[in-house]
Amino acid sequence: MNKRLTVIALTALMAGGFTTAAVLYRGAEADPANAATPQPAVDAKLLVRPHSPIIGPRNARVTIVEFFDPSCEACRAFHPIVKDIMSRNPKDIRLVLRYAPFHRGSEEAVRIMEAARTQGVYEPVMTALLDSQPQWHDGDMTSAWAAAKAAGLDEKKARAALASPKVTAMMKQDVADGEALKIPGTPTFYVNGRPLVEFGPQQLDALVTAEVQAIRK
Repeated sequence: MNKRLTVIALTALMAGGFTTAAVLYRGAEADPANAATPQPAVDAKLLVRPHSPIIGPRNARVTIVEFFDPSCEACRAFHPIVKDIMSRNPKDIRLVLRYAPFHRGSEEAVRIMEAARTQGVYEPVMTALLDSQPQWHDGDMTSAWAAAKAAGLDEKKARAALASPKVTAMMKQDVADGEALKIPGTPTFYVNGRPLVEFGPQQLDALVTAEVQAIRK
């Protein structure tokens, strides 16, 4: 699937400290004119599955769904941006992660994260993997394991569960849902079921803010 992806660089420097992001796309960049048009919500069952990791209040009324590849540089760049958006609305927003392991090392990184979830250290391990991503995104996972262990992962237990059929099935389902939704690359965001058409930190912030304001009326 990732062999059909074309690299498009997107510069996203913002006064609030947003970082430069590079995003992978199959085809052309989304037409900015479409961003002004309200987009219909997509099929909810394709966005959130019972197995999906959730960060934030489970009953939050605003849901950000991110199709996420832990080896993707743009996903790494957006991680602090999403955290900042959520920190400003801690009771109203939850983040649902869907896996799209397109890059080298991605599948093993997902398996490390899922092992961390069973051990109750999902968020710190995910952050550690993203922080150390430049050292392992070429597929040499030594640095990834070291970072995860430093963040609290029991490496021995994690390695014993690495080939979990449950995690394999989860990734297959997430990839299938991503293909059904025709996601253009990673990260791809949906907010309360509506796609982020014009890619960028400001655009994501604006879409989430609009949904938060709507639920507070």
